[in-house]
Amino acid sequence: MLGIVLAGHTGFASGTLKSLKHLLGALPEQCISVEYTDWLSTNMLSRMMCDALHAADSGDGVVFITDILGAAPFRSAALMSHKHSKCEVVVGISLGAMIQLFPQRGGLTASEFRDRALELTRGQATSLWHEQNRHPTLMMRSSEACNVEN
Repeated sequence: MLGIVLAGHTGFASGTLKSLKHLLGALPEQCISVEYTDWLSTNMLSRMMCDALHAADSGDGVVFITDILGAAPFRSAALMSHKHSKCEVVVGISLGAMIQLFPQRGGLTASEFRDRALELTRGQATSLWHEQNRHPTLMMRSSEACNVEN
C-alpha cells in the first residue's frame, strides 16, 4: 500500500491526520504526520521527514502531502523524492480529495495518486513533478539531492 507523509507548518499535518481519522473512522495505515515548528531547524525537519518516509514505505512508494509550495516541508520532501524512485510530492490538496483518495491507495502508484489528487482539486493543488515541468529551471541535479535509499 502507498504510504503517506503529511508535512507542514504547526498544526497542518497533525490536524489533517486527526480529521482523516475522524472522517474515515480509523487512523489511516502507513500515514505519518511531520510538523514543522518555529524551533525546529531545517536539518532536523529533513531528518524527521526521512524517518517518516522510511516508516511509511512498505515498498509501494510514498506520497508527501505538504501545505505550502516552496516552504521548508515542501523543499525537504522534494530533495528526498529525487533519490526515491517511488516518491511524489503534492501540495495544496483538500481534505475532501484525501478522503476520496485514501481508500484507493492500495491500487495506485505514487504518480497515479499525484495525478488523481490534482484532478480532484481542479487546479488548486500542484506537485513537484508538475512544477518542474512548468519551470525547467527547478530541475535538480542528482548531486544536489539528499542521500535517501530506496
